[in-house]
Amino acid sequence: MTASSSAPQGGGSSDSARSPFVRLNELLAPHQPGKPLISLAVGEPQHPVPDFVGPVLAKHIADFGRYPMNQGTEPFRAAASAWLSSRFKLPRPLDPKTEILVLNGSREGLFLAAIAAARYVGPRPGKPAILMPNPFYPVYGAGASAAACEQIYLPTTSENGFLPDLDAIDEATLARTVAFYLASPANPQGSVAKPDYFRRLKRLADRHGFVILSDECYSEIYTREAPGSALECAGPDFTRVVAFQSLSKRSNLPGMRVGFAAGDKRFIGMFLELRNIAAPQVPVPLQHVAIAAYGDEAHVEENRRLYRTKFDLADQIIGNRYGYRRPDAGFCVWLNTSDIGDDVSVCLKLFKEAGVRVVPGSFLARPQPDGFNPGAGYIRLALVQDGETTAQALHRLVETLG
Repeated sequence: MTASSSAPQGGGSSDSARSPFVRLNELLAPHQPGKPLISLAVGEPQHPVPDFVGPVLAKHIADFGRYPMNQGTEPFRAAASAWLSSRFKLPRPLDPKTEILVLNGSREGLFLAAIAAARYVGPRPGKPAILMPNPFYPVYGAGASAAACEQIYLPTTSENGFLPDLDAIDEATLARTVAFYLASPANPQGSVAKPDYFRRLKRLADRHGFVILSDECYSEIYTREAPGSALECAGPDFTRVVAFQSLSKRSNLPGMRVGFAAGDKRFIGMFLELRNIAAPQVPVPLQHVAIAAYGDEAHVEENRRLYRTKFDLADQIIGNRYGYRRPDAGFCVWLNTSDIGDDVSVCLKLFKEAGVRVVPGSFLARPQPDGFNPGAGYIRLALVQDGETTAQALHRLVETLG
């Protein structure tokens, strides 16, 4: 199957293009939970905020009284570069002045990056396209739409290891590709791209001139081997590769909205020009918190321990039901409940009978032209609650679904 034949023309149905969480709210609104509600729907970390956050904010509170630079402070960019070098096996350290850009969390950056990529790449033969995994983070599609690019959905299934099949993308599609969104670790399946996969994707980007937008916000949540980065396989100049990071998952700071983009110097320069006119700056006190966060691994290791404990619970409680497999990384569980019913009905059943709120997999994906939705038949659980609450929710799930 080629990418062009596997992708809906024009972005899919109007309903499927809406926020999965708005659709979930509408689905559940007429009903009451059968037991006290436990939500495993939203990937919002619930672990404690690191102890250093309050003191750092208090120390720099006066900096809320001035406009920050959109590029980010020099100490923040230096801290981000140093962390990348210590965490990943990079070809060389990234230049904090030209290859790092602060963001209001990775979501804002991933959205605007599509527009920057269209400017970076320039005209394409035929209608420009942006490729993305399916299921996928909805902001990828929103960014592609804002950049006036066709959205090409690459189905990620158990057969291809829940990563886009690079061999299935035809040359005509690649020739008009502006950008390729890749999530590694993947949301929702938790699959991780290996170095060979990144290298193959980089060769395609070099041959066809598109940009790799590597969403790596889950890279620090893992229970086995630490995931790698697309930057490790990007070459000495990081050409056509940009990685996106965030403190939301790594440091349990989803409400702080601080992250960064790193990579290709020319792209970062064009991205900064766009953000100077289209995006809010990141407050300086928050950048100071980020500096402290990137300089401390103890809270991250504790974070991983808490998630590891919850996946141990999932191993014990779910066992071999519903095609469960412990993910390589991330904090989501991707369960195949197709033998029980369609994913929407299963989510309703869990809410109405067990008081457990989860997301239908079909809401996180888009139908392919042949009608196949790679998320259909699955439900996503985000193990963000404390261990006791998580265990209770998993027990209820198994008791309800059998």
